[in-house]
Amino acid sequence: MTSTAPSYYLRHSDTRFESTLHAQGAWNPHEQHMAPVAGILAHALEGFEARPGLRIARISYEILGLIPDGEFDINVSMLRPGRTIELVQAALSAGGRVAVRATAWRLHTSDTAEVAAIVDDRMRGPEQASAPVDLAQWPGGYIRSIEARALPEHEAGRGRVWLRTPLPLLASEPVSDFVRLMGLVDTSNGIATRVKPGEGGYAFPNVDLQIHLYRLPAGEWLGLENAVSFGTDGVGLTSTVLHDIQGPFGRAEQILTLRKL
Repeated sequence: MTSTAPSYYLRHSDTRFESTLHAQGAWNPHEQHMAPVAGILAHALEGFEARPGLRIARISYEILGLIPDGEFDINVSMLRPGRTIELVQAALSAGGRVAVRATAWRLHTSDTAEVAAIVDDRMRGPEQASAPVDLAQWPGGYIRSIEARALPEHEAGRGRVWLRTPLPLLASEPVSDFVRLMGLVDTSNGIATRVKPGEGGYAFPNVDLQIHLYRLPAGEWLGLENAVSFGTDGVGLTSTVLHDIQGPFGRAEQILTLRKL
């Protein structure tokens, strides 16, 4: 991972990209962090055969192994075409292997304001989050690239954090607020750790990331209100309500493989 360009990725062609140091992962120095990977895949999915009146309502990311740093390809395809419901897929490949596969449901939009209702409580905003989150236990360029602020009720296993990044996802082109915030969601698994990560502690990487969106987010701040659960047989779960400055907009789930190091 040699590029230190002031962005997470460089575009080399319609399908070929290169990660920079800022996309570096936390578990291995030669891998990418899933957070910016989720963002670049969301960007590819959002732009593929886009039509007015449809929007992404769910993205399911399957992490099929280590995500190598450096150059990679993204190929997008239509799995299920439709007038009001579509399923599209983006696959990130490096070294001849698919490392991450993402599928997204795009649904027809209409005016349902008269029956709109959200049960998730609104989290206090970033202006009330004054304490910096201590992420020193996590190595890697991605973690160094973000700003994280905790609300007073933040604690181990139950995170209440606001995130943003000064870096663009791509050096060559703008991205939507939706894409920018999707590129931060995966951070949720590391903001309120129950145990020490790494040598002498535990590894608890997620093997997937499921994001459901009941509205599209806006702005630069992502609020993460999470709960981390560890089972008795080496499996855990990080569950998160997602917020922007207007309030909650969706939920995320990450299944974890928990291992003593």
